[in-house]
Amino acid sequence: MFKQQNKLRRAYTFRHFTRGGYSVFASLHREVRIGVLSIGMLASVNLPKVQAAQPAAAPEAESEADEKELTEVAVTGTMSPLTTLQSARIVSVITRQQIEAAAAQSVNDLLKTVVGIDVRQRGGFGIQTDISINGGTFDQITLLLNGVNISSPHTGHLAADFPVSLADIERIEVLEGAASRVYGASAFGGAVNIVTKQDTKANIEAGAHGGSYGTVGGNARGALKWGTLSAAFQRSDGATTNSDFKRGNLYHSGNIDSEEFRIRWQAGYSQKSYGANTFYSAAYPNQYERNTRYIVSAGVESKGRVRLHPEVYWNRLYDNFELIRGTTKGENFHRTDVHGAKVTADLRWIAGRTALGAEVREEGIYSTSLGMPLNGDRLPKVPHENIFYSHHDTRTNLSFNLEHNLILPRFTVSMGLLGNYNTRFDTRLHFYPGIDLALTPSPNWRLFASYNKGFRLPTFTDLYYKSPTHEGNQGMRAEESHSFQLGAKAAYQFSKVCCQFMLKSFYHRGKDLIDWVMYSADDVFNSANFDLDNAGVSAQADVQWAKVSGHLAYAFIHQHRRDGKPVYKSNYAMEYLRHKVVATIDHPVWSHLSASWSFRWQDREGSYLLYEDAQSTGQLVQYKPYATLDLKLRWAAKHYELWAEGTNLTNRRYYDLGNIPQPGIVVLAGARVHF
Repeated sequence: MFKQQNKLRRAYTFRHFTRGGYSVFASLHREVRIGVLSIGMLASVNLPKVQAAQPAAAPEAESEADEKELTEVAVTGTMSPLTTLQSARIVSVITRQQIEAAAAQSVNDLLKTVVGIDVRQRGGFGIQTDISINGGTFDQITLLLNGVNISSPHTGHLAADFPVSLADIERIEVLEGAASRVYGASAFGGAVNIVTKQDTKANIEAGAHGGSYGTVGGNARGALKWGTLSAAFQRSDGATTNSDFKRGNLYHSGNIDSEEFRIRWQAGYSQKSYGANTFYSAAYPNQYERNTRYIVSAGVESKGRVRLHPEVYWNRLYDNFELIRGTTKGENFHRTDVHGAKVTADLRWIAGRTALGAEVREEGIYSTSLGMPLNGDRLPKVPHENIFYSHHDTRTNLSFNLEHNLILPRFTVSMGLLGNYNTRFDTRLHFYPGIDLALTPSPNWRLFASYNKGFRLPTFTDLYYKSPTHEGNQGMRAEESHSFQLGAKAAYQFSKVCCQFMLKSFYHRGKDLIDWVMYSADDVFNSANFDLDNAGVSAQADVQWAKVSGHLAYAFIHQHRRDGKPVYKSNYAMEYLRHKVVATIDHPVWSHLSASWSFRWQDREGSYLLYEDAQSTGQLVQYKPYATLDLKLRWAAKHYELWAEGTNLTNRRYYDLGNIPQPGIVVLAGARVHF
């Protein structure tokens, strides 16, 4: 499988490489070279080049024509761009190889395979999903697109509506634990960064698929040296009652790279309409929703010892919700705008890397229900409707960052501080510190420890939403947490087998956490603050032998509520995954045909209020553990590929959220060409 190079600097060359999606070699602190690669692998493999103390360098020329040296890419987690080997925090990476191999149709489906993430589907095909990390809630994470914050202050229910298709994505980075000192208000429990492809030469690709429940879709993508343009569409009759949908997106990204600076920009558009079943309340099973989203950002980064990186961005989200499909009863219209500007200065000097940053971010909403009542004769009009927005709210967030990274051959320290002021919630500057440590006692081991203080501002829904089943609270306070993490990572080689092991633990002490709760069986859900602690451990092992790779991971979480106020029913915060097991295996079958298996078992704490015929029975039902098995078969040739996938092959009936049954077996097949 590999041969040892007889050079002054010890290196390993791998002649066969398949999916390799778990960064098996990231802890070896060795130079790693890839020899013969499968088609399409070179652009997306994420492997280390040298020890952590050295920055990523350009590939070196090799004496053998078929050998190429791959450099490590920077990952999320710090203000200064650091590689996985330099970073003092553990960042999980879903690589391009994993994306292509997985039986997944959305980013939400891919995130299910990360053991620390809870993905609660409100409908099939990832059409609407709540994503949380380490026992948190869906509002407590920052979602980034190429490092740009696209989180919505309206509600986290709609935050994971990405304007990119899987064909656009190079990798997905997951940072667990508070990261407010880097990303600000919404990075209470972690961050997910979607990194799109940066093509270096012109190419074109297109694909189409279809299958169960009248599902059809397609995508096309073209790239020139300076930028890409892609489009995708999918529709389905839905796998359960009132779960039909249509969605589409357009995405463009570009860059200009010179010796002195680099300019990057992106623009995205997404639209979807879908039957919302019992998404928000089982008392109204015939809900419907439409979302339209625009995303634009641009930034420039200078090169050299001092790097300046100014950036501007704008996001807009239109939402139309019908409590009863096809009627105006309980119907809401919302328009949420987020625009901001930030600048970061990164200095490399003898004592390490120091970064300074400042950001102004304005968040506003016009709505028929959320915000303070508008007065006057000239109210803003709802697009394409003969009605007007009647409510409005806005807030401005000012942030100031300071960070220093000390990078030594066996030791990394990253420490920083965020100063934050918000015009809506307080009159003073609040400070959120953090420090991350990483020690490499031997070439095969790396130890991690960190402390970070996080916060999260209430969404406009937390503050104002009111319906027959929900009651917001304008007096909500910002969430805060003290987040502690310990971890260890080890990698070994046994003859032709490469193994990586990882062990992580965390403790989050939360103050004024926000949840929607019922205080009695006949109560509505109320937005409320309370004190809650989350603690947990996770372990995972990754093995690669020849062209076969496997992954096994387990996570356990325990929760403790400190305030003691009795609650009849929690809707989110106390319905966490107590146990989760993920297992995957990828292997060749014959010639160009490969198979990828994915098994998931999870046991959720909490219960849901049982409804029958849209009426509450007053009975709480405990969530039951369930397991799913997915399979994808893929024939990959030079200019085309054919694939077929089946999800939930055992046809298991289960619930991620109470009274919302998830689809049974779903079978899809498709083809893709690329030149």
